[in-house]
Amino acid sequence: MSHVRCVAAPCLALTLAAATAGAQTPAPPSPLTLPQAVQYAVEHYPAIQASLARVSAQQAGVDLARTAYLPRVDYGIQINRATRNNVAGLLLPGTPVPPISGPASDSASSSTIWGTATGLLLSWETFDFGLRRASVGLAEAEVTRARTSADLTRLEVGVRTADAFLRLAAAQETVRAARANVERQEVFANSVAVLVKNELRPGADDSRAQAELALARIQLIQAEQAEQIARAQLAQWLGVTPAGVQIAAAPLLETAPLPPPVPATPAVHPLAETQMAAVTSSRALQNVLGRSYVPRIDFQTAYSVRGSGALANGVNLGGGRGLDFDTPNWAAGLTATFPLFDWFAVRERKRIEAQHERAELAGYDRVVQELSSQSEQARAELDGARRIAQNTPIQLTAARVLEQQSRARYEAGLATIIEVADAQRLLLQSEVGDAVARLGVWRALVAEAAARGDLTELLR
Repeated sequence: MSHVRCVAAPCLALTLAAATAGAQTPAPPSPLTLPQAVQYAVEHYPAIQASLARVSAQQAGVDLARTAYLPRVDYGIQINRATRNNVAGLLLPGTPVPPISGPASDSASSSTIWGTATGLLLSWETFDFGLRRASVGLAEAEVTRARTSADLTRLEVGVRTADAFLRLAAAQETVRAARANVERQEVFANSVAVLVKNELRPGADDSRAQAELALARIQLIQAEQAEQIARAQLAQWLGVTPAGVQIAAAPLLETAPLPPPVPATPAVHPLAETQMAAVTSSRALQNVLGRSYVPRIDFQTAYSVRGSGALANGVNLGGGRGLDFDTPNWAAGLTATFPLFDWFAVRERKRIEAQHERAELAGYDRVVQELSSQSEQARAELDGARRIAQNTPIQLTAARVLEQQSRARYEAGLATIIEVADAQRLLLQSEVGDAVARLGVWRALVAEAAARGDLTELLR
């Protein structure tokens, strides 16, 4: 089992109990760090609460299966007023004719008598040839399947929350760079306007500067729009309003994450464990089917008391006779039943479930192969993102120097406004690219965590 399940399961169980009791969900910290955002979503997202409820339901199913070991006790009582005409003969089971006891009547009569009966029947299956244990094993396999499914849900929620967090961080850095670009464009446009007014530069330069300023403002609007969308996406996973989402992205820009020390093991990924749980469940069901075609041997004991308003010779006693529960009986014994022709249905059901097992095994092999490939891709992505992040600061430094020199050369009349515009665009791209590259290392780590099935690195 993955580290996330071991760490988060007790906390999540307590969270589910609190939610059931009607407790208020606490607000997330503000501003949120990446580990806090992931932890909060893993503890409060509704899909996780639903998966935990399903685990509890399956655990109750185990207790239900174990009740088959208990004896069955039935109690009944009745009082009736009926005729006592009885005839010799046989009726097949299942006919809607009330049974009647006593000797056959010589003639039919419409007179009625009182009849009473009460009794207690205890039945206990003494031998089941492993059927009840197999049923409990099937219920336990379903619990494991529900738990692995809950682990997979936690992983998916954590990964999607981390991805949304990093998207918002990148959007915020883009807005910051776009806003700085607008400020530079405004300063430059004012400088160009002065030069044009003094006839030191042609009027076309002023038009070009105003066009570049308008473009910078459009880029800022687009960046702010993307930030609002990213904020709403993160708020969805946190279950709060977008206005209440504030993140602390600065630590991610300052420190690059360490690579995982060891390669991922696909077999312990929650997705692989969920698929293997389906295989185990299919095998447990086949085990139940294999033990269902056996005799059922029950120990039964009964005690009953009856009353009748008639004598054995056919005389009706009349009045309230029959209401006194005056004739007791008891019995004890073993009964064995064997559904002979169920063998055909059981055989076909076993064949069907065997094919289901083969399908689930094939699905497990496919999942392991895909996870192995995803792990290799994620490690390659992480390595590439680190190398890119090492070079973007060099590009950013050079772009800043180029922008300053281009403006100085333009003001000295040694460069055109096109050179300045290109330098400013390159600086904007470098500022955004540097921040995105740093966050790209973290996004690659998220992808690696998704392939590994372990959120430990994100929760540190």
